[in-house]
Amino acid sequence: APQSIIPYFPVVESFAILSTMTDKDAEKTKEKEGADSKGGDLTFVSFAEKHSLLVNSLIKHDPSCLEENFKILLKHPLLIEFENKCCYFRARISKGNDDHHHGSLRICVRRDCVFEDSFHQLRHRTADEMHGRLNVQFQGEDGVDAGGLTREWYQVMSRAIFKEELALFTSGGNGITFQPNPNSMIQNEGVDHLQYFKFVGRFVAKALVDGQILDAYFTRSLYKHLLGEPLSYEDIEAVDPDYFKNLKWMLENDIEGVLDLTFTAETDFFDKKDTVELKPGGSTIAVTNSNKAEYVNLIAKHRMTNAIELQIKAFLEGFWEIVGKDLLEIFNDNELELLISGLPEIDIFDLKANTEYVGYFSNSPIIKWFWEILVDLSKEDKARLLQFCTGTSKVPLEGFKALQGVSGPQKFQIHKAYGEPTLLPTAHTCFNQLDLVESYTSKEQMKERLLKALHLGSEGFGFV
Repeated sequence: APQSIIPYFPVVESFAILSTMTDKDAEKTKEKEGADSKGGDLTFVSFAEKHSLLVNSLIKHDPSCLEENFKILLKHPLLIEFENKCCYFRARISKGNDDHHHGSLRICVRRDCVFEDSFHQLRHRTADEMHGRLNVQFQGEDGVDAGGLTREWYQVMSRAIFKEELALFTSGGNGITFQPNPNSMIQNEGVDHLQYFKFVGRFVAKALVDGQILDAYFTRSLYKHLLGEPLSYEDIEAVDPDYFKNLKWMLENDIEGVLDLTFTAETDFFDKKDTVELKPGGSTIAVTNSNKAEYVNLIAKHRMTNAIELQIKAFLEGFWEIVGKDLLEIFNDNELELLISGLPEIDIFDLKANTEYVGYFSNSPIIKWFWEILVDLSKEDKARLLQFCTGTSKVPLEGFKALQGVSGPQKFQIHKAYGEPTLLPTAHTCFNQLDLVESYTSKEQMKERLLKALHLGSEGFGFV
């Protein structure tokens, strides 16, 4: 924290303590009088909203205050910067490890069978043992693991879990993010496929415990499952962009006499098709304009959850054995991806060189402001922008010229939008598209609108 703000720490801390005491007294009064009594007009939470930079700088100066006098902010995680959330998470993990003595966790694996060997050597380890210090040896290779071999094992493993021959995961519409394969039971290694999913969940959680970054990116719906957050039909875009467009069209248009649907879904297991009801009696209930919203939510839930429910459950069981669900509560789904996969190195000049404009030109004032704003963004906010526009923070290995869209290679696009300057920027992740209204009156106003969109996660798919 800048030295100039440190003198404010005891004052702000005292206010936090006093505010907490006032809130508790107000609650007691409320219980006694049964009225809508309120505490002081200025609570610590409202103070933190108005002075977010100051409060987060103080947290950075003394991270332990989040476990003590600033604890109330944990109930308002939007007010805490991602870096401070990470420090809090690491401190909780470290404290848990300090409270227990963990021995060494030794494994010896064949490089070409790293997943299978790791699975068999770690599957019966207890959750407590999985917190031990990993010591990796690659069979037939020299080298003592002083940390480098462990890092390499995590990288090799994070690619191995997505191998096609394992059939555990399928890629989403962008070819970059993955979700459980509904037909994962086809693998015939003599192991229940759900045991594999539980192991993958433990592996991802173990990486978090060890502070290791994984080259593994999952669909938005899986991150939400880990956080216990509800899914929305928009989340299916990362799984099947074309299907998402069909659902979106249904919601926006009159379907009476156009679509002949019932509350059922078709399953496909190796060309063996079957029909399941989305709700009791669904096969006899027609989809109409009045109930189409319910249908869209149920069919999306089926595609993202019901069809892979057992796989998700096994993955979550393994993950939560190692990292408790409560430790993730302060993160949202975008932040969880960054926690697992790290903040990417984003070359703004490479992105700019591979950007297409629709309605704007490269020398349009809005476009000039946009690139000036991007250069000044923090590493975290650059990653949020990539998530906002493409659905993931992963940067293609070949650079932004290799960015993928719904129909193959698709460069980053900035489209002109129309409306009041109060509107937030919106995104269409299946097209790597950002919509900016032309009515912003200054770079500062545009930056404020853009940052609000990134931090609120208001991916609008054209809606505001």
